[in-house]
Amino acid sequence: MGDPLGIGPEVLVRTLAQPLEMGLANFVVYGCNEIMTFTADRLGIRPNWSRIPHDSDRLSRPINDEIVIRDYDQPESLRACVTGPTQAGGQLSRAFVEHAIDDAMRDEDNPRHIDGLVTGPISKKAWAMTGCRFPGHTELLAHRTRSRRHAMLFHSDQLIVGLATAHVPLMDLRNIFTIGKVFEPIDLGARFCRDLGIERPRIAVCGLNPHAGEDGLLGDEDQRIIAPAIEMARNADIDVHGPFPADTIFIEAASGAWDMVVAMYHDQGLIPAKLLGRRKSVNVTAGIPIVRTSPDHGTAYDIAGQNKADPTSMIAAIKLAVRMARHRIASQQRTT
Repeated sequence: MGDPLGIGPEVLVRTLAQPLEMGLANFVVYGCNEIMTFTADRLGIRPNWSRIPHDSDRLSRPINDEIVIRDYDQPESLRACVTGPTQAGGQLSRAFVEHAIDDAMRDEDNPRHIDGLVTGPISKKAWAMTGCRFPGHTELLAHRTRSRRHAMLFHSDQLIVGLATAHVPLMDLRNIFTIGKVFEPIDLGARFCRDLGIERPRIAVCGLNPHAGEDGLLGDEDQRIIAPAIEMARNADIDVHGPFPADTIFIEAASGAWDMVVAMYHDQGLIPAKLLGRRKSVNVTAGIPIVRTSPDHGTAYDIAGQNKADPTSMIAAIKLAVRMARHRIASQQRTT
């Protein structure tokens, strides 16, 4: 459900009310039934889910209901809040995702097992209030799944964007910017593209500096770090090119010249991804052993509770998670 004081509950209620989304899968919601029911009532939507306490023994037996809420009690401290980041909201949203990761990593024959995870938006500040040392879902997922190699990707029908670095202050980039950091999203992004049926994806890599460094006149990172990473990827038989100036390569990508673009830092990649995706962009964590997607927006505290939240990205995130999960299941069946 994400942060209970953000727009996560609203986009989730709106999504689960869409008849076109039903039948894709059985849905297990980690969240607060009280908040979900209140939100549905405010929106004039009839609740279409069943409820089971998150710590109930009933979860140890198979459940065939199409939509089930694994219900967490809403703390009194949260009831007094209207919106905004709070420690209570951080604790709940962390519990939701931590327990969902537990279930995604269970054996397939375990009744609590889930095939994919779609995370609602959380507040990094609220997580920090709980003492969490991870800046977001991606880093937590990599730690919990013991994945040394991982990458943040954004998928839409128009474009796939990978990030060499994500939740890092821009001024700290020089301390972590390495050949490996650039190679990983190229390699993992190529695998993700192949999983989607793009047999030989065409990948473009952005430069870090203006004009991709202008042959060293505007910085040497493009030649010293990015170019060797591209060469490594080519040696791994990946169709990758660059580094290209970031201010022009996305124009080519939007016209269909490239299947994926790898950006060097957060906003370099997310601004065009969200602009081209037009609310249908989906956040994907590549390189981890479980399926995880997320809508590309945040908690939007400023419009929470105002019936203004758009579920489009959440719907796209669910559809992509189902597509990825089905592909993994089919691949496992072919190998056994």
